Amino acid sequence: MKIGSNGISRASAVIVTAGAVLTAGALTSPAVAAGPQALAAKKPSIVAKSGFVMNNGTAKSLYTKAADTRRSTGSTTKIMTAKVVLSQAKLNLNSKVKIQKAYSDYIVKNGASSARLIVGDKVTVRQLLYGLMLPSGCDAAYALADKFGSGSTRAKRVKSFIGKMNTTAKSLGLKNTHFDSFDGIGHGKNYSSARDLTKLASSALKSSTFRKIVKTRSTKQTTVTKSGGHRTMSWSNTNNLLGSYSGTIGVKTGSGPEAKYCLVFAATRGGKTVVGTVLTSSSVAKRTSDAKKLLNYGFAK
Repeated sequence: MKIGSNGISRASAVIVTAGAVLTAGALTSPAVAAGPQALAAKKPSIVAKSGFVMNNGTAKSLYTKAADTRRSTGSTTKIMTAKVVLSQAKLNLNSKVKIQKAYSDYIVKNGASSARLIVGDKVTVRQLLYGLMLPSGCDAAYALADKFGSGSTRAKRVKSFIGKMNTTAKSLGLKNTHFDSFDGIGHGKNYSSARDLTKLASSALKSSTFRKIVKTRSTKQTTVTKSGGHRTMSWSNTNNLLGSYSGTIGVKTGSGPEAKYCLVFAATRGGKTVVGTVLTSSSVAKRTSDAKKLLNYGFAK
C-alpha cells in the first residue's frame, strides 16, 4: 500500500508524541522519588561538630559524624550520675536526703544550673533524680554524689562517686569517656564522644524509673522543710524535643563554655526506638534542629 505524505506526517507525530511522553516520564521520576521519606533518607548536614544515631533495638549504627572524637559534654554527664544512682543495690527511691549549704554554695560559686533546692529541706532520692534530669540541677547532682559515694568526708564521698561513674563507663565499653565531675562542670578531664553517650543513654533507658523521669515535661514535687512543713518544687524539662517532636522519650541537654550546646535524644515511632547524640552545636535551637534531622534520618533508614 502506498503511503502518502500525510500518512508519514501522522506516523512521525505518533513517534514524536511517544518520545515526548517517555522523556517527560524520565524527567519527572526523580520528583516522585523525592518525597518526605526519600528526603529524610538523604544523609543530613548538621551544625554540631559530632553526631551519632543508632537503632536502640539492634544497636546498629545509622549515622556518624566525628562520632568517636572526645569532646566536653556539659550536663549530659548527668545521665551517668543518674545511671550510677539507679544501679545501687537495694536502692530506696523514697529515702530522704537533707539538703546541705555546701550544695547551694557550689551553685553560687560556679554559676551553675539549679533545681533551687533549699538548705535544710528533706528531699527523696526520686525527687533528686527529677531535679537532676529536668532543670539539670547541679545541686541535685551534688546531693546524690554525697549520698551515694563512700567515705568519712564529703570530699571523699564525691571522689568515690565519680570513681563509680568511671567504673561504670568502663563496664559499658565506653572507650572515649572519662569523668572528673558529677555534673559536667569538669576540671579538664571530663569528656565523652557522641557514640559513647548514645550507648550510655541506651543502657540508662533500660531502667523504668529513668525512662519515666526523662520523658516528663514538667513536675511538681512536695518536699519536707526544716521546720517540718511542706514546700512545692516545680521543675520543667530543658529538652525542647519533648512536645515538639512526636515520639520523643528523652533524654538530656547539656551546655557550657567548651561543650557549647549538646543533646542526647531518643524517640519511638512504630515500635522502633532511635537514640542519638549531638555534641558542640552552636545554639539551643540548632542542637534541637540537628536532633530532629537525625531522628528523621534514623527512622527513614
